[in-house]
Amino acid sequence: MKRQSVNRRSRDIARLGLSVLIVLLCNYLGSFIFHRFDLTSEKRFTLSPESVKTAKNLKGTAFFKVYLDGKLPAGFIRLRDETKEMLDEFRAYSGGRLQYEFIDPSANPDPKQREAFYKQLFDQGLTPTNLEVRDNSGNSEQIIFPGAILSYQGREMPIDILQQQENADPQTTLNNSIEALEYDLDNAIHKLSVKLKPRVAFIMGHGELDSIHEAGATAALQEYYDVRRVPLDHKLSHMFDYSDTTGHKLNLKYAAIIIAKPMTAFDEQDKFIIDQYIMHGGKVLWLISPLYTSLDSLRINGITYSLPLNLNLQDQLFKYGVRLNNNIIMDYLCSVIPLNNGFPGQQPDIKLYPWYYCPLISPTSNNPIVKNLNFIELCYASTLDTIGTPGIRKTFLLTTSKETKLLGYPVRISLGTARIPPSERQFNNPFQPVAVLLEGKFQSLYKNRMVKQLDTSRLIDFMSDGLQTSMIVVSNGNVIENDVKESGHFAYPLGYDKYANQQFGNKNFIVNCMNYLCGDSTLLATRTKQLELRLIDKKKTHLFRTQWQIINLGIPVGFIVLLGLVLGWFRKEKYAK
Repeated sequence: MKRQSVNRRSRDIARLGLSVLIVLLCNYLGSFIFHRFDLTSEKRFTLSPESVKTAKNLKGTAFFKVYLDGKLPAGFIRLRDETKEMLDEFRAYSGGRLQYEFIDPSANPDPKQREAFYKQLFDQGLTPTNLEVRDNSGNSEQIIFPGAILSYQGREMPIDILQQQENADPQTTLNNSIEALEYDLDNAIHKLSVKLKPRVAFIMGHGELDSIHEAGATAALQEYYDVRRVPLDHKLSHMFDYSDTTGHKLNLKYAAIIIAKPMTAFDEQDKFIIDQYIMHGGKVLWLISPLYTSLDSLRINGITYSLPLNLNLQDQLFKYGVRLNNNIIMDYLCSVIPLNNGFPGQQPDIKLYPWYYCPLISPTSNNPIVKNLNFIELCYASTLDTIGTPGIRKTFLLTTSKETKLLGYPVRISLGTARIPPSERQFNNPFQPVAVLLEGKFQSLYKNRMVKQLDTSRLIDFMSDGLQTSMIVVSNGNVIENDVKESGHFAYPLGYDKYANQQFGNKNFIVNCMNYLCGDSTLLATRTKQLELRLIDKKKTHLFRTQWQIINLGIPVGFIVLLGLVLGWFRKEKYAK
């Protein structure tokens, strides 16, 4: 028996040594192989290939300071944990070059120093959120900063982690914010990594918006692109470079161009230049209002008319596959307008009324251009139709709500409509398209014909059938126009409604359009991730509460009792022999 005991001990020691050796060998081999397993159904912890590439290509250390810590409500705790897990994913693929720190902005007990820190974070670009907290002493307000500051390559950038959306319930807002986490982090790194920005141009010379009314869009686009303002002036050289001395080959100067709310007609020479720009692979963002609405007349007289603009673009857009309609949209889902209800000579009584001529478009498409965007404000917008154009793929990006009314021109617009709204039964034209993406090889408007003033030029390099390209057409030019203070020297942010004090999604929509057109797939591919919102059914929870309590308590206890009885029986059987 003593010999058997020694043999058994030797065998156990050998097994232990072999097990340790196998574990060490597996760890050594694992150091050469990197793989992460994601067992979730929607692959919420799996980075897109573009994000993995961004993490691996980091040059130097990217450091995130996340100001989402401390005593937080349950929803923000979940957002904090999801943010940490996403940063862990980026750090794993970056080889340790991405680091982060979570900070409680309210940790300082000194109120003055805490307020000074709040102001510092606000000046750095983070948006605070006020929360109402209930405790034993009553209700109190808590200020949190659901955002982060990225430091990379000697530069800093604020990141808003919480994606505020109007009229969205807290759970949906939280879920959309978690969906956008990968995009927000990848986007911030991308912005600080780009050294040579692609060039984009606002086309001028046809009554387009001036620089101050485009200031919000320009500032947003300058984070990604070298933004220029370019008049065509009938000159190909404003849009093209010549690749050789003979001048027979044209190269594009700009990755994309923007035609923002023109007011005067395009002549054939300028249309020809735009047409050939498209044929050579150029991208265009068309922001066209087919009707003109005088807001000065509306403000002074309380009434105005929307009349057609002769832009001379209908034939060109029709050739590419789009027709803009001469109508005005009214929508029950709309922004507001201030009206004075006071009598003349008395104290003004300003109240906000729904303004049905300024629809709020809620993006429902899963296209990455509009996915997870806030409401987009389109004032005095028209509808558009698509034409059957061979080889062109069409994707509607924005449509109105199910309660939409269409007014054909000439459209009479009165402030009285806000005080006495039309019957809801009249809003019977649901889901009218207002923005469309066109992709494919377009055919030139000037195929088999030539502009007379240019037909003798040898510098044209004319193409009748275009290269693969894309364009976006929006039947409203106001989508890119920001409000300007009465003094004319201050531009409000693009999409900011000064009356309702709300920030709409116009800026993000314009930026996403340009990201898509310019081929920034690294930014947009991460927007396609969708997390399923699994909420507890409160009705079933209330009805079956007792049943599930018994199950949750009884099954574990019963299992332990059964296991004890089985083990006791086996033990009795073993030693009884």
